[in-house]
Amino acid sequence: MPMAAMTRDEIFKKVQQTLVDALSVEDDEVTEDASLTGDLGAESIDFLDIVFRLEKAFNIKIPQDELMPRDILGNPDYVENRRLNEAGLKVLRESMPHADLSTFEADPDIDKISDVFTVSTIVNFVEAKLTAEN
Repeated sequence: MPMAAMTRDEIFKKVQQTLVDALSVEDDEVTEDASLTGDLGAESIDFLDIVFRLEKAFNIKIPQDELMPRDILGNPDYVENRRLNEAGLKVLRESMPHADLSTFEADPDIDKISDVFTVSTIVNFVEAKLTAEN
């Protein structure tokens, strides 16, 4: 059964608690603009745990590449010299409407893609998933 509509603040608080539990950080470190890897120390293995915890917390299904579309970063049609080309950026924008890509687009080095994953990105993603299911 889908959850009742939640406010952005309620979603943020649940995401915050999920990240505190998954990453062993303090809740005051989990701000909207904190990056999961840079500020909160998440590693790639942590993303699987975070997705699992988000699914449980919000009773939603998150397909593996929906939150982080790895297939784009590994596609030679989209990557030149470890940077996303315009076609790759276009596909990334379409597949990640929940992310603010403005900083990444200025320097689309695929090694910097993790900087896109802020707490706000996760909250936007969950909010969109919950809206779509109701």
